[in-house]
Amino acid sequence: MPMHFEVTLIDGSKEVVLWTGIKKGPPRKLKFPEPAEVVTALDNALKSNFLLFKSMSTEAPEKAADEGQSSGGAAGARFDLEKETELRFEVEAGERVQLELLSGLAEVFGSELNRNKKYTFGPGSKIAVFTWQGCSLSLSGKTEVAYVSKDTPMLLYLNTHAALEQMRRQAERDNERGPRVMVVGPTDVGKSTVCRLLLNYAVRLGRRPTLVELDVGQSSVSVPGTMSALYIERPADVEEGFSVQAPLVFHFGSTTPGTNIKLYNKLTSCLAEVFSQRCEVNRKASVGGCIINTCGWVKGSGYQALVHCASAFQVDVVLVLDQERLYNELKRDLPHFVRVVLLPKSGGVVERSKDCRRETRDDKIREYFYGFRGASFYPHAFDVRFSDVRIYKIGAPSIPDSCLPLGMSQDDTQLKLVPVSPGRDLTHHVLSVSCVDDETEGGESRSRGILESPVCGFIVVTAVDTQAQVMTVLAPAPRPLPRHTLLIMDIRFIDLK
Repeated sequence: MPMHFEVTLIDGSKEVVLWTGIKKGPPRKLKFPEPAEVVTALDNALKSNFLLFKSMSTEAPEKAADEGQSSGGAAGARFDLEKETELRFEVEAGERVQLELLSGLAEVFGSELNRNKKYTFGPGSKIAVFTWQGCSLSLSGKTEVAYVSKDTPMLLYLNTHAALEQMRRQAERDNERGPRVMVVGPTDVGKSTVCRLLLNYAVRLGRRPTLVELDVGQSSVSVPGTMSALYIERPADVEEGFSVQAPLVFHFGSTTPGTNIKLYNKLTSCLAEVFSQRCEVNRKASVGGCIINTCGWVKGSGYQALVHCASAFQVDVVLVLDQERLYNELKRDLPHFVRVVLLPKSGGVVERSKDCRRETRDDKIREYFYGFRGASFYPHAFDVRFSDVRIYKIGAPSIPDSCLPLGMSQDDTQLKLVPVSPGRDLTHHVLSVSCVDDETEGGESRSRGILESPVCGFIVVTAVDTQAQVMTVLAPAPRPLPRHTLLIMDIRFIDLK
């Protein structure tokens, strides 16, 4: 049963109503608060004991755990959580951990847990189990750390969700579009988690938001090196995340936007245009709005890319995580009608090393070909003749301005399609299969068509035979390839597992 409750916050003459369930009767008016108002109001209310929980579920746990209760991964460890606390744990390398909800109500990043069902988390997983009313959990397997914490920003995240829901209700009444939200901040502040949380809360209320994934290094929708959008129709699975059966994916080709910032901005504009077109024909998508997850590059060209994204998507709200400088810069540079809100990061956010990021990228590619634990896929390996495909790389190497053709600038070369001759150096590269074949058009029109078109899938080159003029590829479907235009990535994948 979904958890429905009201949170009533009284601060002097002000009253703010927050909820996460469907509430009977007309909604109370709730304006999107300024960040200082949210923090001050919540702080004052907590100090004055004016925060009242009216639970619509009568069940509560029998025991509660003190903050700081920790475990080094003992088998079958039990954790009894008080209301508004969370269990945080990290899974050791090479190990798996099972989580079970014994009593009460709890959620993982906005996805509710089913009672007496065991959830399995693989190596390197970093999980936070939050409860609004209290619960009892069982944790078995080896963890690097497992502890209960009361220090959590979930009330602020809930307040943000409630404000966005009010904007959606207003959009329904006025026949306008819903909120378009951009989540920004440096690396390792929990941007993806906040996006997942807000999307889950929205879809649990019957909304249909869209996730726009602009983090080319750690994409939650497709393989790394891509930019994508995903229409959310159901809450994320606790173990696997959101269903990604029908995403819209564009080829970028690298794990860092700085390798080709002009292409990055171009694809951002393409995603914004496609999303706007969908909103014109799908009222639920328009009211649901979008949540945009950005990369952690927030200085120089990275900051300019954020401003460009805000302009392309015509965002209404920008959520800045844990960086006051970025918050003030965006307040200065964005139009006055864009609401910029500063939110704290969760204390459970863990800084990831380069090796950890690389392993996560490999796991995402492996998941694309072999599936998740609950649904195994069986990829196909077959030979492709060099003459049957055309391989391109987006962006020509930088050359001195004096060597460029008359009237051409360095920016023009960043969007140029460069033919790639198949060779042994192609081995282990990930290739995107473009939805457009290059025979249809020529010259500049062909290049623009391939750049601005989504991809229909990915393959990995496992071997190249230059004498026989064939290459062996790993593909999710049997031969032949659906299209003949391939775009090479800088990313390599070696399947060692």
